[in-house]
Amino acid sequence: MKQSKKAIRLIITVLLPALCVIGCIKSSDKSINNANPQNADKSLSIASSGAFVHPGILNTKESLDFIRTEANNPNSDRFSWYSSTLVAYVDNSSMPTSFPSIVYAKAAGTTPTEIQIRENAILAYAYALRWAKTGSSQYATNAKFILDGWASNFQKYLPASGTSVSQAYLEASWVAPSFAAAAEIIKHYTVNGNTANWPTANQAQFVSFLNILKNNYINKVVGSGHQQNWAISAGYAKMAIGVYFDNRSVYDSGVQIIQDSIVSVIDSNGNMPELCSRGDCGHFQFSLTGLTYAAEIDRIQGNNEVFTNRTERLMKGFTFMQQAFKDQNPCDSCSKERVYPSVELAHRYYANATTGYLRGLQDPYGATIDNTFLGFTTYTHRLVPLQ
Repeated sequence: MKQSKKAIRLIITVLLPALCVIGCIKSSDKSINNANPQNADKSLSIASSGAFVHPGILNTKESLDFIRTEANNPNSDRFSWYSSTLVAYVDNSSMPTSFPSIVYAKAAGTTPTEIQIRENAILAYAYALRWAKTGSSQYATNAKFILDGWASNFQKYLPASGTSVSQAYLEASWVAPSFAAAAEIIKHYTVNGNTANWPTANQAQFVSFLNILKNNYINKVVGSGHQQNWAISAGYAKMAIGVYFDNRSVYDSGVQIIQDSIVSVIDSNGNMPELCSRGDCGHFQFSLTGLTYAAEIDRIQGNNEVFTNRTERLMKGFTFMQQAFKDQNPCDSCSKERVYPSVELAHRYYANATTGYLRGLQDPYGATIDNTFLGFTTYTHRLVPLQ
């Protein structure tokens, strides 16, 4: 089975760029109905098959079982990481009382609605993880309330004054995988045989919500002229949505974006032009984080190409990051800047001195300050066996 999947992926890698010339990835996927998988992304002629692992967006049943068992020992490191990151985030967050129908996207700044949707996506994930750890129905109820609230109220993104319409494409690419990761746990995980009891009708509404984000915004990133972290975020988002939808076409189109983009984000010698061109220590970490999360999703689903392809281009990117955080990079010095939580997943996989140095800089890792990517990775991934 693994050999056949690799052969299939090779076919995808060779053939899909040609299909993309006629715009297949840009905006052609159609809305997905979980009950009718034949409706999915018909324009993408991808010969892939096989069942998805669920839960399968960064976390699996095995990993959630493992951390739950350890964290239920109050004297364990896992419990300490759980308390200091995830519980602290929930305790310092407020449950939303309403959900805007329009989110205003702003470049080089933010808006109240943009702040809310990002925060709520991470909060839903935090509550889903708390439910997976404790089995408390209240945490599941809170996660479902957020997922259902956005699914039933959201209509569209609009640009704030002075902002390009394309900013919404990036914003949707950030929040969609976080919402999907929360929903994946709520839908598929069980605690002591008990489900989260998410009504089928509410799940269907959530699928429609993700389709709006995907079809109206995420699919447009590739054709927008934006590359680097924009394309990486879109590819990661489509992979997460593809897992949640059980849809190979959506998933594989996300993988293809990742495969096509990694070579422009990380040079063959490991240099990351994004740090040099932007002059900040955040945007190139957006790319590394999106790549790492995409790599972990793909690994969970039975493939290691993102972690290992292009002679481990991703690992070379983390070597570049180490140089920047040691102030040994000619482009910029990052030793006083924030480290993004993907370093935990990188070290879990590569387990070398470089990734160990990076993950040790600011652990334990909770939510990102801007809520652009999933956090709490010290709790969810530190010292968790690779399955």
